[in-house]
Amino acid sequence: MDKLKELYFKYKEIINYLIVGGLTTVVSLGVYFLCVSTFCDPTSPLQLQIANVISWIAAVTFAFFTNRKYVFESTGKNIWAEAGKFYISRVSTLGIDMLIMFITVTVLGMNDKVAKLIVQVVVTITNYIFSKYLVFNKKRS
Repeated sequence: MDKLKELYFKYKEIINYLIVGGLTTVVSLGVYFLCVSTFCDPTSPLQLQIANVISWIAAVTFAFFTNRKYVFESTGKNIWAEAGKFYISRVSTLGIDMLIMFITVTVLGMNDKVAKLIVQVVVTITNYIFSKYLVFNKKRS
């Protein structure tokens, strides 16, 4: 048990980041399914995208607060500046996601599910780097 504790504390930030990421995925899916089962018709292209955007906003908002508190343990006084940087970084990784999907699937003809798995790894790592060094950078707080 002591070895497990030691490993946790050695890799605490990364472990907490992965846990929060899993919970963020649950929030995203839960909000999306709530939207399409109550007020959005997924057969309507516009309403489908509305449900998708609402779930993205809910997930990123959840991710901001949980990353701030449990992963990076930020004590920065300007929460609005951190939130702005967090949302901008997440929009940029959404763009990276879309670009890689376009190149791998549309241009190169890769299987979309394989491409999406690759994209998730790239986006997860990029989100971590952006959050650690640009958003919750303790040296600049």
